Amino acid sequence: MRIFTKAIRVLHTSQSRVRLTSISNSARQCCHRSRSFSSVSDRNAIVDLRSDTVTLPSSHMLQAATQAPLGDDVMKEDPTILEFEHYMADLFGKEKALFLPTASMANLVALLSHCNTRASEIIIGTESHINLWEGGNPANLGGIHTRQTPEDNDARLSEQGIMDCFRNGVDDHWPHTALLCLENTHNMCGGVALPKSYLDQIGRLAHERMNIPVHVDGSRIFNAAVAQEITVKDLCQHVDSVTICLSKGLGAPVGSVLVGETEFIRLARRARKRCGGGMRQAGVLAAMGMYAVQHNVDRMVEDHVNAKKLGKALKENGFYLLRDGNIDTNIVYFGLPESCTITREDFLLRLREEYGVKLTGGYSSGGKLFRAVTHMHIDDSKIDRAIEGMIALGNS
Repeated sequence: MRIFTKAIRVLHTSQSRVRLTSISNSARQCCHRSRSFSSVSDRNAIVDLRSDTVTLPSSHMLQAATQAPLGDDVMKEDPTILEFEHYMADLFGKEKALFLPTASMANLVALLSHCNTRASEIIIGTESHINLWEGGNPANLGGIHTRQTPEDNDARLSEQGIMDCFRNGVDDHWPHTALLCLENTHNMCGGVALPKSYLDQIGRLAHERMNIPVHVDGSRIFNAAVAQEITVKDLCQHVDSVTICLSKGLGAPVGSVLVGETEFIRLARRARKRCGGGMRQAGVLAAMGMYAVQHNVDRMVEDHVNAKKLGKALKENGFYLLRDGNIDTNIVYFGLPESCTITREDFLLRLREEYGVKLTGGYSSGGKLFRAVTHMHIDDSKIDRAIEGMIALGNS
């Protein structure tokens, strides 16, 4: 612990030196900002909208890590992790929780635990993160077949679509449907917050008509709850397991949590070990996760306001907006105006070099969509600069 504390002090000293240097750089560059961002080294001068995973831990969060009591978590002896898992289980109204390194691993572990027999199949959305962005893990690593059904514009799977995918294994040609997966908020559908009424509806469908559990990839579940002014416990009342990512929007540098009933978490702990996710004195990470959940949830309202402000400005200036500009949380997908004369590649390059704004592009609809994700490092002035740059380049 003394070595870790010393390392953190060195980090603080280094960050302080960078801040002093960058303040001076920013002062010199502010008068001719428009053509100088390619050489800016100061993180504070950059508007990074690529993801809400780019945030850095605060000094208070790092302090929580240095003061965390530690033990061996594989042996169930890390007091900080045990406390955090109990806290998260209680927060979500579930029996148990498990701390994991990443949300992709948490989702895989959830699938392995729910689909604990061979020839299992899951029902999943075509545009879901598990289906598109997690390396094909269900099949590649889990031996689990995915039956995909499309989401509508509000990120919902229809009851008919779900029932059309359901296979109970009575036919020897079929795998056995073992799980239904949802995503909340839904990334590729534009950060849509699925409402409690829908989660309750699908929970009843799965439990009463299909006799299978429901897993929610809730990497941004706190965004969904904040957007609807509801607790995560109420929101997730009728689903069986939830993945929560601590480094998306919450500001922690690493870590995820899986919540569910006792036997499910027992199986998940075994699956985590097989996936290489058993960590030892990982309370330093859990402490930052605890700080994030206790201090950085309510402020997500600011991220949602900034995303809506960005979407509104782009729509008013001829940009294409996913869902016609209906933005629930902190994700904005948009396309350039039809009158725009520069390429999508030049738009990204010039936005970064001339305005210091970072984006990702190449999503859906023939790759024409860009994604902007707001987070705690994006304030009013930064969102205004992003809007200024996007409109200027988009109308060029």
